[in-house]
Amino acid sequence: MISPLAHIDPTAKIGSDVTIHPFAFVDANTVIGDGAVIMPYASVMKDTRVGARTKIYNGAIVGADPQDFRWDGKTATCTIGDDCVIRENVIINRGFMSTQGTFIGDGSFIMATSHIGHDCHIAGKCVIGNGVTMAGNIEIGSCSILSSNSVIHEGSKIGDWVLIKGGCRISGNVPPYVIIAHNPASYFGINAHIMRKGNFTDDQIDDVAKAYRHIYQCGTSVFNALKRIQADIEDSPIRQNILDFINGNNLRIVAVPVDLE
Repeated sequence: MISPLAHIDPTAKIGSDVTIHPFAFVDANTVIGDGAVIMPYASVMKDTRVGARTKIYNGAIVGADPQDFRWDGKTATCTIGDDCVIRENVIINRGFMSTQGTFIGDGSFIMATSHIGHDCHIAGKCVIGNGVTMAGNIEIGSCSILSSNSVIHEGSKIGDWVLIKGGCRISGNVPPYVIIAHNPASYFGINAHIMRKGNFTDDQIDDVAKAYRHIYQCGTSVFNALKRIQADIEDSPIRQNILDFINGNNLRIVAVPVDLE
């Protein structure tokens, strides 16, 4: 299952049932999980961990050196979860500024030619579209979708179940369950269609819609909007997720509403 034409460093730890195609490159101090597939001309660079059943396509570079002048050459790490798909010519940089390094959670799908910078933390079951570019120190919540050619600036945080429309430029924090579109980035409603696919109930989706009407469509401050949410919407994990995200980011969120009238 491992081609003699592939380069495998002697220190690499290769799991069972791994397929490594000709001309793949597996660097020192790497771990390749059980059932993983490394396609031709794909590279897994040093100090990178690849989870079980993850497939890395042609020309991808997983665990590339950080593109940051602050990196002084010390150990930087990259961890890819189980059951991920990393398509052609993706570049994922290792992280050096956090103990976790760069991290991509289980079941994520990273589409062709996208770039993920150092110390990005992407939760499980995310979709990163073709040509997406992500700077360093970005956090993406679970089940979020970044559509093709969107640009995420350094330090931005994106909550769970978010949909970023194609070509958007995000410089800030996007709260959970919303759709963001246009440039400048604007609120475009809640991510109801995808949430229904995730088995959210109509009542849960209605609570999310009520919450974001207070935040984006009532002409009040974010601080006052959160007070209204607490008074108007029954306590639940979903309500708490919204409140925790916004409070945890000092009330600073992407908040330029689209004119919906």
